[in-house]
Amino acid sequence: MNCRNIILLLVIIFFTSCEKNIDFVTQQKEASLVVEGIIEDGKAPQVILTKSLDYFSNITPQIALNSFARNAIVTINNGTVTHQLKEYEQNLGIGYKTYYYSIDSSNLSTAFVGEQNKSYSLKIVFEGKEYTSQTTIPKFTKTCDSLWWRKQPNNNDTNAILVGRFIDPVGLGNYIRYFTKTNSEPFLPGPKSAFDDQVIDGKTYNVDIDKGVNRNLEIDLIKDNVFKRGDSVTLKFCNTDKATYTFWNTWEFAYQAIGNPFSTPNKVLGNISNNALGAFCGYSVQYKTLVIPK
Repeated sequence: MNCRNIILLLVIIFFTSCEKNIDFVTQQKEASLVVEGIIEDGKAPQVILTKSLDYFSNITPQIALNSFARNAIVTINNGTVTHQLKEYEQNLGIGYKTYYYSIDSSNLSTAFVGEQNKSYSLKIVFEGKEYTSQTTIPKFTKTCDSLWWRKQPNNNDTNAILVGRFIDPVGLGNYIRYFTKTNSEPFLPGPKSAFDDQVIDGKTYNVDIDKGVNRNLEIDLIKDNVFKRGDSVTLKFCNTDKATYTFWNTWEFAYQAIGNPFSTPNKVLGNISNNALGAFCGYSVQYKTLVIPK
């Protein structure tokens, strides 16, 4: 067999092998508990509990609302007292309701709000299983010194770029997460909202601040994360502990990698025991507001 025939045979074998069908058999897995717990300095704790949905399920509003984990026993401890949270419902209209757990207003003797430089323990009992977690509201050390704006180049003066000056204290281990509120909209996290201080330790630096986005909607990062002239913008700047940073850093990496075949495999690292998903997060918070002139 001459060289030309050998090459032809190899090409045929290669393309034939590429046509092999691969069948994936999906396994049904028991739903996991999903925890979204938050405690901020000066505010009451809030916990939202849901059950995970199948990756390939056809999610409708009714299915999503039915996923709330109801009638759980949720307690939180601040190192001194333990308080059992109460389940509340919030009416969204048109027959839909959401549910969350917060301070029991009928039992304020053990109720408390978050404080800086304190640790908190969360315990959840749901459907016969117990889940625990811990978080810390760190002392507020990394600060936003000031906000200002500048024109976005080549945009007919309609868009504006928000800029902030931040001061990072000397010593690694300062973690932050940020949100923005535009006019009467709710606070929304930035497209990349969680950061550490590996590169900027001990420095004062200026950085452009992306507008927060609603990840429940389709996002156009060119149009949706810019501010407009005339906007009133509030920055919610949070110091967090390492576990909170790690959860949101890995979560956002996974979210941004969806549909990208070249992305690195990633696991979202929460801080809830017993194989539950999600996290219990503590925030010390600073607010700054800037009105961008028209």
